[in-house]
Amino acid sequence: MHKITLITGDGTGPEIVEATRKCVDATGVKIDWDVQECGIEVIEAEGKVPDRVMESIKANKVALKGPITTPIGKGFRSVNVFLRQELNLYACVRPCKTYKGVRTYFEDSNVDLVLIRENTEDLYAGVEFQAGDDKTAQLIKTINEFATGKKINTRQDTTGVSIKPISYEGTRRIADFAFDYAIKNERKSVTSVCKANIMKFTDGLWYDETRATALAYGAKFEWDELAEGVKPDPELVGKVADSNGNVTYMERLIDNMCMQLVQKPELYDVIVTQNLYGDILSDLCAGLVGGLGVAPGANIGTEAALFEATHGSAPKYKGQNKVNPTALILSGKLMLDYIGEREAAAKLEQAVADVIAEGKDVTYDMKPNRNDPTAVGTQEMAEAICRKMQ
Repeated sequence: MHKITLITGDGTGPEIVEATRKCVDATGVKIDWDVQECGIEVIEAEGKVPDRVMESIKANKVALKGPITTPIGKGFRSVNVFLRQELNLYACVRPCKTYKGVRTYFEDSNVDLVLIRENTEDLYAGVEFQAGDDKTAQLIKTINEFATGKKINTRQDTTGVSIKPISYEGTRRIADFAFDYAIKNERKSVTSVCKANIMKFTDGLWYDETRATALAYGAKFEWDELAEGVKPDPELVGKVADSNGNVTYMERLIDNMCMQLVQKPELYDVIVTQNLYGDILSDLCAGLVGGLGVAPGANIGTEAALFEATHGSAPKYKGQNKVNPTALILSGKLMLDYIGEREAAAKLEQAVADVIAEGKDVTYDMKPNRNDPTAVGTQEMAEAICRKMQ
């Protein structure tokens, strides 16, 4: 019996959470669901994510979460970012895979890649200074006094500042996670993505560490000269003795990576990148395979893991039994893999694939014509998936 926290979310969250719960239960895996209500109404009423929710996740170590609305430009910061930082969920894993029956421009490319995003550093660390604040003006003055390169040449009272922290430890940890994931899942390559040609001291550090980690894992470098002068971290050397250089290490600048993914996504396998770049690339990759409706996600740390769909709460569809539950159901598949129920995970994914391929019991957005009267509701699609596993 697995005890797992189930966060209902808001908007359409409760509906797709219920659909996902049905499908996960239908695999036969015994789960004691610890249901926690946590949506925008609860958070605004209590002024924060309730302590009981955090305590549940910390106790159970695993959580499945419905989407939670984040106000744009006002109010509290993203609940997703808060949970990742508070629980030290440093690795965001977002598989992007084409399924027969999902409409996409890349139906013939057989896209099957995994984006691994560092979750705790970079511009999303939330170290910001508001324009017009005296502390911001003082910070700008200090930066201009000590900057080794360009200075901030705008007015101090009209400029906001965000800090981009990138550490050796954080980069090494996510690179280690990416290579470990690639080897365990028999993936062929890991591509490190940043913008080191412009940001020498942050993204340059990123490349230094991902190269060193690749060398420690015995990876084959796409360009031999990348390995010259790189010293692998002694703690990682020999960590996976049987890797035998079966994983290829590649590098791409973020702008080029976007173009490469649109032109030839089938050439890429595991992509590891920083927080902001990863946020952007995850939506791009979802677009390759049919949209956010089929894009699952996992956030994993050393002490806990949280599984959620990539899409938002879609409050305008609340209570209509209309939205596509696939992304969260596939997130449930990732959760089953994580807790060691790999056969059940495979069975669930196959059932989802079969229902989508048949195209009968699917929601409106998965029909060739979105006004197709044969489209089914959220719960009906989930029930069709459950029947496939009987």
